[in-house]
Amino acid sequence: VQLQASGGGLQQTGGSLRLSCAASGSSFSINYMGWYRQAPGKQRELVATITRSGRTNYADSVKGRFTISVDNAKNSVSLQMNSLKPEDTAVYYCDAVLFMSDGTPVALSGQGTLVTVSS
Repeated sequence: VQLQASGGGLQQTGGSLRLSCAASGSSFSINYMGWYRQAPGKQRELVATITRSGRTNYADSVKGRFTISVDNAKNSVSLQMNSLKPEDTAVYYCDAVLFMSDGTPVALSGQGTLVTVSS
């Protein structure tokens, strides 16, 4: 099982970007998926998470601007980022906790995707 992230890129302040992440493989179910980010010289931080049932959690810094959504049928999560700010510039990572068919939990982290917001 692996995670594949896509999206990101360069955007101006106030613009929008959409990140997507899909879990591929077989015989698993989503417990939760989410996005974290790491800016240059800073620690990795939570952006948003969502459970299979749709319960969401957002960092205060992105509330009202970012929206996370999950597609359980496609085992994917998306992050719609609106009203982007230069401080949103970071490498964004997709993380997930999945349950395998035997109930074993598996924590995964996808490759990072760079988001750059110009002022």
